[in-house]
Amino acid sequence: MPDEHRLEEKFLSQEAERRISEKLDDAEKIEIDVQTDLLKIVQGQADGVSVVGQGLVIQEDIRVQEIQLQTDSISINPFSALLGQIELTEPVNTIARIILTETDINRTLASDFVSSQMQNFDLDVDGKIVSFEAQKIEIFLPGDGKIECKGRVLLKERGNTRPLAYTAIARPRTHSQPAMLESFNCTEGGGISIELVTALMQKAKELMNIPYFKWEDMVFHIKDITVEIGSLILMVETQVRQIPSSSILPSS
Repeated sequence: MPDEHRLEEKFLSQEAERRISEKLDDAEKIEIDVQTDLLKIVQGQADGVSVVGQGLVIQEDIRVQEIQLQTDSISINPFSALLGQIELTEPVNTIARIILTETDINRTLASDFVSSQMQNFDLDVDGKIVSFEAQKIEIFLPGDGKIECKGRVLLKERGNTRPLAYTAIARPRTHSQPAMLESFNCTEGGGISIELVTALMQKAKELMNIPYFKWEDMVFHIKDITVEIGSLILMVETQVRQIPSSSILPSS
């Protein structure tokens, strides 16, 4: 029986596709390949899992144009696997290639989910606290490795609150170069002091050089960023505790 091992793989792959599809609001394409066989399942092992998806929509406003993901070898619960569910017994490392379009990024930034996650931040400027409250942000991807950002914040300084609009052009950190800010211009609000600019640039540097991000039980490490006209390509290392996981794909 030449396809004897493939039967287990197909069964688990189709079940994983079904479970993830149930968590998505929409998907143009979702393909999952579980690399294993019956003997490895009984031993609680699998060589890996690969995922290819296009046009994935989560929580209505969060969309990913394309994702390609491959895990290392994984340890699974054999009893759950025999029932068609991949339940990890140990965290697994993955490598993912993710493509985000300019339209999808701005759609996500304007979503209620992102708005609820945005945090105000304070800066110490010569011993005085200046607060920023984000109101709006838009991203533009003109190509040539540049990211243009237009935004609006409420600036709380010395007991006064005023709006401040800005435009900024930056080059993201990659494996071969550090993050760089090419320009920053105030377009509304009367401008800001040199001291505040210095403190703001230091804060931006800290944010751009964060080595990893955490979201619930997942850890993300952005290895490389490629900016093309209209799209952003991310190479991401991730540690995953469950496949599929409600923390990865929140219920709508």
